[in-house]
Amino acid sequence: MTILVTGGAGYIGSATVERLRAKGERVVVLDDLFRGHRVAVDKDVPFYQGRVGDRVLVERIAREHKIDECVHFAALAFVGESVLEPAKYFENNVEQGVALVGTLMKVGVRRIVFSSTCATYGEPREIPISESSPQWPVNPYGWSKLMMERLLASYDTAYGLKSISLRYFNAAGATERCGELHDPETHLVPNLLRAASGELPYLSVFGTDYPTPDGTAIRDYVHVADLAEAHVLAIEHLRRGGESDYLNLGTGDGYSVMQVIETARKVTGQPIPTKLEERRAGDPPKLVADSRKAGKILGWKPVMSDLASILRSQWEWQKRHPQGYRE
Repeated sequence: MTILVTGGAGYIGSATVERLRAKGERVVVLDDLFRGHRVAVDKDVPFYQGRVGDRVLVERIAREHKIDECVHFAALAFVGESVLEPAKYFENNVEQGVALVGTLMKVGVRRIVFSSTCATYGEPREIPISESSPQWPVNPYGWSKLMMERLLASYDTAYGLKSISLRYFNAAGATERCGELHDPETHLVPNLLRAASGELPYLSVFGTDYPTPDGTAIRDYVHVADLAEAHVLAIEHLRRGGESDYLNLGTGDGYSVMQVIETARKVTGQPIPTKLEERRAGDPPKLVADSRKAGKILGWKPVMSDLASILRSQWEWQKRHPQGYRE
């Protein structure tokens, strides 16, 4: 069987390609390289640069490589940017996604693992957040992912397309080969460690007046290697004839921004100066997962996701790659 991985040169996508290949899977990658890195994918992996909405290209890839299933990562994923440029997010994440799924259906693909997000829940009514929690996003990024979840559910009912939507909480950390590197970089962990190394003069802390114990936002951080393993398990679930489902991926433990900073100071031995800033638009105060369902359905359990290990893995990756993927 052959798996098409869209967005496979991105952060979580490249880590998942790495894991799939370690399991002996045949993989083909499609990525437009807008924010991905070609060198994050081994040279011997068939690679196509293009958009997932290019129906001609996707059909050609699917037929030439006899694609059986798809892991769909390709999307824009910056919350703040989505608030400022919603049209960009709906066009890229929804319009392009609709075209991709339609083309895959046309060539006979009936199994998809979808990269979704806890942002579909918006400001939760309960903590930890279960899959039955109401979904009402507070930013266009979350809405774009929820729309794709609904499309996949409708296609299951009408056409028998089976899918697993994986709702990530905060992906972080690095594997031996793949680390977190975006341009621009908006995520806490890589920016925190860039400040630790002196690449940044300080870390901006966005919001100190949230209704949390120390006033900073609380998130559930999960190691990218644990996320990659969940995609492997999701594919295996669908191959066994498993039903479509929605699954949270997190640890159930929440850490505030200030707690992450203090842990990073211990891991790196650096003082890490900070600058307090206003809240960013669209950021809920607290997001923590109830991931028991993923354990029950997939047998998934995060094994690398304690906060110190996450920070240490990214810190070591950044030290090995001082110029990022440009090396």
